[in-house]
Amino acid sequence: MHILLRFANNTNKEASTYMVQLTQKERMLLEDQKKHEEMCVQKYQNYARQAQDQQLKQLFNAYAQQEQQHLNSIDQMLAGRIPNTAQQQQVAQAAQNVTGTAGTRSGPGNAQDAALLNDMLMTEKYISGSYDTAIFEFTDAQMRQALNHIQKEEQEHGEGIFNYMKSHGMYNAQ
Repeated sequence: MHILLRFANNTNKEASTYMVQLTQKERMLLEDQKKHEEMCVQKYQNYARQAQDQQLKQLFNAYAQQEQQHLNSIDQMLAGRIPNTAQQQQVAQAAQNVTGTAGTRSGPGNAQDAALLNDMLMTEKYISGSYDTAIFEFTDAQMRQALNHIQKEEQEHGEGIFNYMKSHGMYNAQ
């Protein structure tokens, strides 16, 4: 693995550049994650249009924005750059504002919304697991940290979906 480090002079206030030369396996794993994120963006956007409940539409739209940020981060990583997780946290905070009300009971959900939610919950479980594998395969600690950040947000999506489903009588935890 080759790592190129360039540090800017502190007097000109330029950011440092930290470039990572990816291994073939790391590149392959990122390409897979990119496809997963593209699918998530597409599904969340489509499901936001199909959802009957307005609160669910908002939840899906918020998650679509986060998934787009994940996709942008994966693209940066494929270019050998460490993504800016501070930007991701801003998008996550906006999504958290929506998911904070996802547990509010607003009556029983309908079958179509339940089917959309079930599909997204299964999708999030799968994608979180695939990030777990990728994290263990990366040699650069900052890249692993960026992937871990994305995985944590995927898990939060699953939690938000679960909470919505449970509060609307769509998920009976036994």
